[in-house]
Amino acid sequence: MSDLDRYLNAATRDNTRRSYRAAIEHFEVSWGGFLPATSDSVARYLVAHAGVLAVNTLKLRLSALAQWHTSQGFPDPTKAPVVRQVLKGIRAVHPAREKQAQPLQLKHLEQVVACLEGEARAASEAQDPARLLRAKRDSALILLGFWRGFRSDELCRLSIENVQAVPGAGISLYLPRSKSDRDNLGKTYQTPALLRLCPVQAYSEWLSASALVRGPVFRGIDRWGNLGEAGLHPNSVIPLLRQALERAGIPAEHYTSHSLRRGFATWAHRSGWDLKSLMSYVGWNDMKSAMRYVEATPFLGMTLATAPLI
Repeated sequence: MSDLDRYLNAATRDNTRRSYRAAIEHFEVSWGGFLPATSDSVARYLVAHAGVLAVNTLKLRLSALAQWHTSQGFPDPTKAPVVRQVLKGIRAVHPAREKQAQPLQLKHLEQVVACLEGEARAASEAQDPARLLRAKRDSALILLGFWRGFRSDELCRLSIENVQAVPGAGISLYLPRSKSDRDNLGKTYQTPALLRLCPVQAYSEWLSASALVRGPVFRGIDRWGNLGEAGLHPNSVIPLLRQALERAGIPAEHYTSHSLRRGFATWAHRSGWDLKSLMSYVGWNDMKSAMRYVEATPFLGMTLATAPLI
């Protein structure tokens, strides 16, 4: 790969690149379209999948087609009026409420962490290193994900070299890039220590148990308790969270990795945080993005009085 190709690839997130590649393949192979495409063929592609694919999925497919044509030096057929009108019509005829992850309530966070702590104690007594490590890792991942409002890919890209934790004080986490950091300038996130459900303590206990000193914070663990070299894949966070919730007696079908982010946003909103402070803390750049994560219904569980900061 040339330096030019390397820098061009670095400008696009891996997930976006994979999604675009799959979208182009769907248009060409699955549907039988031709590239470069005409606005008429793109409109017919949308019609063929109206009511089958979600509107957001169709918009992603259009973005992929637009990017392919632009990068290849062809006119962008997705900007044609007929394409815009067809998409508008599909949205009107097939309205669909956006599916959102169920926010993790603070009482359920407390319940799952208590379960993991119990598993860690039992594993220690039984001298089961694999079970002990998984319990410590999962506690740290869930608590950091909740209190910091991280996405799954951000949790999986955390490296020990970029984290500074001071027990009883707080934790500083640096991410060289993230979805909200479009210019890849890097950003440092701060989270204070808590008297209960403390992410700083959970992180410190995980590092102590794993004896890790560099590299990815969160890694796979085999049946014998050996740690992987690479970080967890973002797709593994959902089953990890659901399995932990199920073991704690919490039905987990509607929970995803976004449940941690939505749970914190809802808790903060119900605890009196103004929207500007919440957006700044979590890293949202626009109000519309923030409001999608804030649960409108009353949020049950602990309040600031029962989860005070140190």
